[in-house]
Amino acid sequence: MERPASSPIDRRMLGVSQSVEADAVIQLKRAYDPVAAKDGKRFLVERLWPRGMRKEALQLDGWMKDAAPSAELRKWFHADPARWPEFRHRYVAELEGNAEACSVLLESARRGTLTLLYAAHDTEHNSAVILKEFLEGKLAHRGPRKLFQSGAEISKRTRSKQ
Repeated sequence: MERPASSPIDRRMLGVSQSVEADAVIQLKRAYDPVAAKDGKRFLVERLWPRGMRKEALQLDGWMKDAAPSAELRKWFHADPARWPEFRHRYVAELEGNAEACSVLLESARRGTLTLLYAAHDTEHNSAVILKEFLEGKLAHRGPRKLFQSGAEISKRTRSKQ
């Protein structure tokens, strides 16, 4: 039985079948929720440390401050759902401009389950939701580029043999 794609994009249309990216699982979890064996690699994706949390309690694989929204953007949004669409747009622009900040997260997702930890009370309007969608989009788009490059390499080899 095939597991449903974790992205709203149909991976079969992209030509990604059983690649590592298609098997990537990215999940969200509040930093205050208990650690579970199914969490896989756990990364805190906040600029600020969650209040009242001890480092040992989080059992982190990393703290990705640079993958979180800038301090200015975070303060501007301040958990106001009315600003959500604009916050989403601005945060994605920040992520696009800082590809290095997501590289560790993408690599972890390619290797297995990745859990993004956040501190916000609102489970629908927080930066981790946007980051998860952003990472899934990057993973989904890696497959076709890889296939295209390999197709181009095959074409080169075929032409050189003629």
